[in-house]
Amino acid sequence: MTKLPRLSGKEVIKALSKEGFLVARQKGSHVIMKKETLEGVITTVVPNHKEIDKGTLLEIIRQCKLKRDDFVKLL
Repeated sequence: MTKLPRLSGKEVIKALSKEGFLVARQKGSHVIMKKETLEGVITTVVPNHKEIDKGTLLEIIRQCKLKRDDFVKLL
């Protein structure tokens, strides 16, 4: 498994955009992103902070139904 780098909210949003996620809206410093799939809509919340905690990043990756290695390739 690839080690996750420390990422900012902007970097995570940019990576998820490459995967097809779109910014639906923003409330404060939290950006809500959505992606339409055949199974339904996948929604995740990305905190737009300078640095995202490792646990939060892992949860975002899990909610997006991605593997850790696939997410790192998007960077």
